Amino acid sequence: MDSREATRLLKIMRAAALEGRRTNVVPRTDIEESWRRVLDSGLSPDGENHAGLLSLAEVERRRQHSPLTEVLPVLRDALVSVADAAQHIMVVSDAEGRLLWREGHPSVLKLADTLGFEVGADWSEAVVGTNGVGTPLVTGRPVQVFSAEHFVSAHHAWTCAGSPIVDPRDGRLLGVVDISGPLSSMHPATLSFVTSVTRLAAAELRNRHFAALERLRTVAAPVLCRIGGRALAVDDNGWVAAVTGMPPTDRLALPRSPRSGRVWLPSLGMCIIEPLPGGRLVQVDGEGGAGTSKDRRVVLDLSRARRCSVTVSGDAGSWTRELSPRHAELLFVLAQNREGRSAAQLAQDIFEDPTRTVTVRAEMSRLRRGLAEVLAHRPYRFSEDVRVEVIRPERPADLLPHSSSPAVRLARGGRP
Repeated sequence: MDSREATRLLKIMRAAALEGRRTNVVPRTDIEESWRRVLDSGLSPDGENHAGLLSLAEVERRRQHSPLTEVLPVLRDALVSVADAAQHIMVVSDAEGRLLWREGHPSVLKLADTLGFEVGADWSEAVVGTNGVGTPLVTGRPVQVFSAEHFVSAHHAWTCAGSPIVDPRDGRLLGVVDISGPLSSMHPATLSFVTSVTRLAAAELRNRHFAALERLRTVAAPVLCRIGGRALAVDDNGWVAAVTGMPPTDRLALPRSPRSGRVWLPSLGMCIIEPLPGGRLVQVDGEGGAGTSKDRRVVLDLSRARRCSVTVSGDAGSWTRELSPRHAELLFVLAQNREGRSAAQLAQDIFEDPTRTVTVRAEMSRLRRGLAEVLAHRPYRFSEDVRVEVIRPERPADLLPHSSSPAVRLARGGRP
């Protein structure tokens, strides 16, 4: 099918969606779900939907604090020359959808200005509808948006392909890398190309992380040699550089901003944390108790699409950590099924495939490393003495929007 025929069909589908009608040809799943979210928000499909531009000072501040600055040379080397030759532009946003960098073909940059597709602009899905920056931020997946798949009619002369970048050090969504250009210059391989480059950028962040851990290991080795008992040297994200007196582990779940002194960690009990150059020394306090409580409480906060978290509290203190999308799904299902779920049942709940038990067991093993005192197994469940609260978004349709699992779809009010 050529681009003109594809555009014609997409405009028919979009018009039907706006009027609440069904057509014989339906949009792709990511696009249909995005249209539904945007329609529910009341965004105008034919208006000019813009938020104010960030000031140059604020753009510069965000650039300096973004880990994407570290991999910008990788993105430029791989994408800018190709985008320029193909009459496209490369755009890099932060996790809020604000455009921080934009480079590429001069004539396309001028066209982008007419759409407000410029540095400092907000291209989140809630502001400008379905697009190659905002939609991947919601779904957490690479997305190509072609012509009338854009919700706003002013964008129909464009095509874009965006891929999110996640920080391998802490699982945090950093932003989106997008290639955009006029419809006439669209190529079907663009999305695969952008996705490959974002993986290369994530690998560069991972290499820098390994180098930092090696430096911390060098500093920590003589310190751990003098310590009796159990202790670990970890970076600020909990990645373990060295350990003594206990089995090695990859990562220790830490509070978001761990303070020095006595701190309760759900996986170890009471610990003493001290600063190290490039990280922290964590000593297990053998006399501090296990940090258990008769009134332990777990709060699963799912109210923000990409910033889900779990908070564990009890007599020994409170502790919070952010969750990956998969771990948020698993904990939500367990919160809905306090009697517990087997690996096969969780595989059905999450993947709609009860045979994927190996993946489920691996993910639950990772979860229990940080939540061992509140998560039981055989079957997987929250411990009986733990009170569990789930904070949901205001609209049921906004619950874990990245998820396609049957259990989550049912909780949103749809079909499993």
